Amino acid sequence: MAQNQGFTVWFTGMSCSGKTTLANYVAARLRQVDRPVEVLDEKEIAGTLWGAVGDGKEERDLSVRRLGTLSEMLSRNGVAALVASISPSKHGREENRRSIERYVEVFVDCPTDQLIQRDNSGRYKKALSGEIPNFVGITEPYEPPTSPEVTVHSDVESIEEGGTRVFQALLDLAYVSQDELKTITGKKMKPNPPAKKARSVAKTKARPIARAARVGKPSPTKAAGKRKGR
Repeated sequence: MAQNQGFTVWFTGMSCSGKTTLANYVAARLRQVDRPVEVLDEKEIAGTLWGAVGDGKEERDLSVRRLGTLSEMLSRNGVAALVASISPSKHGREENRRSIERYVEVFVDCPTDQLIQRDNSGRYKKALSGEIPNFVGITEPYEPPTSPEVTVHSDVESIEEGGTRVFQALLDLAYVSQDELKTITGKKMKPNPPAKKARSVAKTKARPIARAARVGKPSPTKAAGKRKGR
């Protein structure tokens, strides 16, 4: 069943964090098992489909909505849509989560000082000096995800390590199969859905408490009989 399902993996993070590099790595491995894949890089897509987008909040939110619509169309038609987008607004990302049936959020995290060192364009330094207004992470806020499916620390994790964590999440959600990942990674990976385990443990602990709360509590019939006796 997994082979016939499309899905969206949304890579969010600040500029130069490694979103597109990681998306391309995952895409190349998925193509090894004949998955139809599209990488949607926000800069390339904006320039090709709807022209340059401004740096204001409204323009960025509009770009995220457009990317969300496009990736939803692809994923419901069997394509793995891998979106690389700063998407600084938590609200915008959550809108996409609600509208896309099979959705994985990957937060590509990296300290700002490392991002400045990586930036060959010099845009971070220009933003710090005030030459570039509305620069996310410097003069405009970036709202990090609170509960992404995957967090990749690109300053200390390799592309291979980050990719493996993404594949694990896809396996946990049954968006890819164990056989596919064995071909991709060269090893047998097992699904590990921690959320389900947490819920089952919570229910087990709750039952004795609920029974204990009922011990010694008179039934409605007995309580009514005592009131009549008075």
